[in-house]
Amino acid sequence: MQMNEQRVAIVTGANKGLGLAVAENFVNEGKKVVFVIRNKANLEETKQRFQKEVNENRALFIQLDVSDTKGIKHAVDQVLTEWGRIDILVNNAGIRYETPIEEINEEEWDQVIDVNLKSTFFFSQAVVPAMKERGWGRIINMSSFGGQAGPLTSGAHYSASKAGQIALSKTFARSLAQYGITVNAVTPASVRTPEMDKMDPAKVAQMVESIPLKRVGEPKEVADLVSYLASDSGGFTTGATFDINGGRLMR
Repeated sequence: MQMNEQRVAIVTGANKGLGLAVAENFVNEGKKVVFVIRNKANLEETKQRFQKEVNENRALFIQLDVSDTKGIKHAVDQVLTEWGRIDILVNNAGIRYETPIEEINEEEWDQVIDVNLKSTFFFSQAVVPAMKERGWGRIINMSSFGGQAGPLTSGAHYSASKAGQIALSKTFARSLAQYGITVNAVTPASVRTPEMDKMDPAKVAQMVESIPLKRVGEPKEVADLVSYLASDSGGFTTGATFDINGGRLMR
């Protein structure tokens, strides 16, 4: 087994959509994967899907609300106790509301910022010592089109949290480069996820018409980009923001 195949990756929000696609890619590449999932029922359902890898000690499941900073530390300690290393972190867990500006209250604002942004900082902070120790690490933050150009459908709090993830990616990247740790952001838009399934089909059709490639993206396409950033081949790429949106935003 090659060194790369023994690496340990943590993926938050790994039970559906982009998180599941990223985690599944890592499993197929031979990595050991930590699935961080908030809801117990979702965790058990996903665990059944990867029971073979659980039995082979290549998949670990941790129930965690990522807004719980003490829980983050406990989760990191659990991974280090179980597998002795952490090489890759994908901060994917997030929540989204479409609440208009005038109707966002403090509680909802804090919830979105805590889950989407605060968790990105504190989970990244928690894994840094283990990555520094090995002189190698990859942190990938799943931001969004909304963090660059403002929301298509989401609320102001969501866009603010996603813009914050991009800023954190640059800050961590500059601070950690000397230790062989790269940090990048991925900004998907118009990708087929369970969230899209909830949308009005007419709105989806209208959205597709606005995309230069005239189709929506697939989770596997995003996962493949994340796999590149998490690989040795991505070692000279840090502090970058990667658009994957069918040409909807061109910079």
